[in-house]
Amino acid sequence: MIKMDEIVSKIYNAHETKQPIEFIRHDYKLDEETAYFVQEELIKRKIDLYNAEIAGYKISMTSAETQAIANTDEPAYGTLLSTHIQYSGDTIELSSLFDPLIEPEIMFILQGDLSPNASEEEIIRNSKVCAGIEIPDARYIDWFPNFSLADLLCDNTATGLVVLSDPIEPLTFNQFEDIEMELFHDGEKISEGLSSAVLGNPVSSVAWLSGKLAKKDIVLRKGMVISSGTFISPLAAKEGTYKVTYSAIGEVEITFV
Repeated sequence: MIKMDEIVSKIYNAHETKQPIEFIRHDYKLDEETAYFVQEELIKRKIDLYNAEIAGYKISMTSAETQAIANTDEPAYGTLLSTHIQYSGDTIELSSLFDPLIEPEIMFILQGDLSPNASEEEIIRNSKVCAGIEIPDARYIDWFPNFSLADLLCDNTATGLVVLSDPIEPLTFNQFEDIEMELFHDGEKISEGLSSAVLGNPVSSVAWLSGKLAKKDIVLRKGMVISSGTFISPLAAKEGTYKVTYSAIGEVEITFV
């Protein structure tokens, strides 16, 4: 019998002590449903500890390459808390994180509650969007790209922080497919990508999330932030300033010290 409280406590303690642990899969065999349950219990503990609120969700593994790492054929989601939100221009101490990565992502800011299984059209109609950066950060030793699906889900899909710029009115569905991204570190261009890498269209990624959550009778609410998926394979975060520019969306930056 799987000892759920024991698994939750291991990950929770890793968060609080800043001591990374071995992958959960080494000691426990978990299916997807059980791993999501661990995530939910972890989130409950962190809400109580930090007096936090659920601020939204992040979508992981939106490319075939990252799905292959975890031996799955669909994305995964993690839960964003109010404590995970940062803003463009902020400074973050690397020592406050474990082993963070950089992922350029479009953020959707919901302007109204969505229906269960919301369509792309409904999502666009009820959203503003902004340039964003996700900073994945797992509590496992040498975690990327060595995780399994169960490892990732239990640790809230390696949720670290998300960085938001000022929101703007959404684009059309077709325009969302053709957003060009450039990533700079201390002024030097280090990567580029296209929004079509995110399930073909970032709006489709949010639609997947709406459908996935509907199976648990969870709906996406007004005010929630949805981090829709990375344009590129993640890069290790280093000291310095990262700036991401998105055509038709804007730019966002964050500094690590």
